[in-house]
Amino acid sequence: MTTKIIIIDDHQLFREGVKRILDFEPSFEVLAEGDDGSEAMRLVEENNPDVIIMDINMPTTNGIEATRQLVEKYPESKVIILSIHDDENYVTHALKTGACGYLLKEMDADALVEAVKVVVDGGSYLHPKVTHNLVAEYRRLAAEEGQDQGHRPTYDIRRPLHLLTRRECEVLQLLADGQSNRGIGETLFISEKTVKNHVSNILQKMNVNDRTQAVVLAIKNGWVEVK
Repeated sequence: MTTKIIIIDDHQLFREGVKRILDFEPSFEVLAEGDDGSEAMRLVEENNPDVIIMDINMPTTNGIEATRQLVEKYPESKVIILSIHDDENYVTHALKTGACGYLLKEMDADALVEAVKVVVDGGSYLHPKVTHNLVAEYRRLAAEEGQDQGHRPTYDIRRPLHLLTRRECEVLQLLADGQSNRGIGETLFISEKTVKNHVSNILQKMNVNDRTQAVVLAIKNGWVEVK
């Protein structure tokens, strides 16, 4: 089944690079391209895409505003934001607006392809570095809340060996550290394909849709350490 995609980005060279990566995937089809968020609504109406890949910074209508307009009119729209900003404020704003994914422009090709597949399947996808920043902020806020209530929070890391294998626990920790599949493979001296299999098993066992949900759940349960 073909996944139909449109790309909105005001940098032509970057847009062409994204299209070239997507064109290598047999199940993807890039239907149209635009260079400003103001074109997004028209292109969606004309092409009925499965996924919209949207730059966050554009001259007339930025990606956040364009996403808000799209989701308001088409609630099922699946938008992946492209950004140079890894600050949690940008990320949370994009997600609250209705985006399903948030990728940094330093992403590799595998991350882009994986993000599209995840959001098409109904999940959400955050760049690993962004995930790390968000969970670190979550931990900071939890610590502040504990101090406000008059006690110092302690974090007893309890590996979920009742649920995951030791290797899967290692992979889960590296996901929380913000590592990409390639980075995890290099750290553990295993192939990216093996990493992907481990991640798939972790998601299935934890009953979550994507790696971001897995990391957040692991943080809440004290299964990983946020450094």
